[in-house]
Amino acid sequence: MNNEVTIFFDSPKPFVLANIKPLSGIAGLYFIFSQSIDIQYPFKKSKLLYIGMSEKKTNSISSRLSGHFDGKSKNIGLTNYRKVEPLLFTYINFEMLNNIWHFRIEDLESYFLLNFVEHFGVYPICNNKTGFEILNNKLSTSFKIDWDYFK
Repeated sequence: MNNEVTIFFDSPKPFVLANIKPLSGIAGLYFIFSQSIDIQYPFKKSKLLYIGMSEKKTNSISSRLSGHFDGKSKNIGLTNYRKVEPLLFTYINFEMLNNIWHFRIEDLESYFLLNFVEHFGVYPICNNKTGFEILNNKLSTSFKIDWDYFK
């Protein structure tokens, strides 16, 4: 690998429609997490519940988060966590990484999922997707991800 880029996350936003709607037309990754519930993963605790992606502007982060918010995504874990406390989210606009990441958004999601597994021992509790496809590619960029953001 040639480049190591540190990923810092933007300030957390309450997981409410007023904060979700402005993200229409933005493709990238999003992260949904708890305000106060620490999930005990095998290696350490985190408040991160889910890593998701929007692969295109027409199915933007806004529409994906809206689906999780109103339950249309059928992610029962996110729906039930939202019942017990307000959730937060943050996101990464894929356009910001275009110059350094030369694969698909799906591959970037896989990278983040596998990096989470490396640091915490399993996938985020509400994810049900594996990310092994990215291992078939030769990567020229690696990311140092600020997972402490979700502590």
